[in-house]
Amino acid sequence: MQEPEEKKIALELLETEQAYVSRLHLLDQVFYTELMKEAKNGKTVPEEVVKMIFSNISSIYQFHAKFFLPELQKRMEDWSCTPRIGDVIQKLAPFLKMYGEYVKNFDKAVELLTVWSEKSLPFQELIADIQKRKVCANLTLQHHMLEPVQRIPRYELLLKDYVRKLPPESPDRDDAEKALEMIFMVAKHSNEAIAEMERLQNLWAVYQRLGLEDDIVDPSNELIKEGPVQKISTRSNSTSEKYLFLFNNMLLYCVPKVIQVGAEFQVHLRIDVDGMKVQELNDVQFPHTFLVSGKQRTLELQAR
Repeated sequence: MQEPEEKKIALELLETEQAYVSRLHLLDQVFYTELMKEAKNGKTVPEEVVKMIFSNISSIYQFHAKFFLPELQKRMEDWSCTPRIGDVIQKLAPFLKMYGEYVKNFDKAVELLTVWSEKSLPFQELIADIQKRKVCANLTLQHHMLEPVQRIPRYELLLKDYVRKLPPESPDRDDAEKALEMIFMVAKHSNEAIAEMERLQNLWAVYQRLGLEDDIVDPSNELIKEGPVQKISTRSNSTSEKYLFLFNNMLLYCVPKVIQVGAEFQVHLRIDVDGMKVQELNDVQFPHTFLVSGKQRTLELQAR
């Protein structure tokens, strides 16, 4: 008799979980532990750096090795009398939120790894030494570190497949669908963590271009659009090059700096978005012009 499709997928989940736990073991118990030991002896890099590279990998490893994998194994052994995994995944899914931290830290971790490998030869040599071991399967530390980032999307795919293959009357249907929904939320959660990190990095880059004027640096700001614009001077009937940054709460009217040392722009004016009006002008001499009027003042600008 052929194995039911859903059992094949459940087995695949178990097999990939076993492989994944050995990969986590390598990251936490081998790389992290040995690099930490050398850091403590003061031979390679500061301990703080090692901690930052590996983020919360120890918690992730403990969770999978002590809870998730054993629960799955038990289920697959009892499949003949309890053919279900939905309830187990549901019970454990909330813990997967701790991946948010790891995922958010990932780019920073890889960057630290690169920087310190260049700075510290003993650090670089120790990593190379571990990478030569059979357990590493000719793959780099960076490659192994990527595994946790890819694990939750993998659960999502397997579980989707599992739900699709379940017979309509399966006792696991309700639980499996709920579990899938939970995994989906966790995946979204870690994607949001990445999106939030990217938003903050972009925001910080913009602040640096503006010379980090204290009163505009606010992590909750959102950059909506930026670009060059011409300022029209009605007195001299001429235009001059300016630059706008539009945030969710303010419009920054800037002048490009001629000598680019440090900041790229100087903020000349900020207009609060609250109460700001934009009006198109039909100026024959200057096409594409518009008026921006706010509490602070009114500007006549020309777009490209």
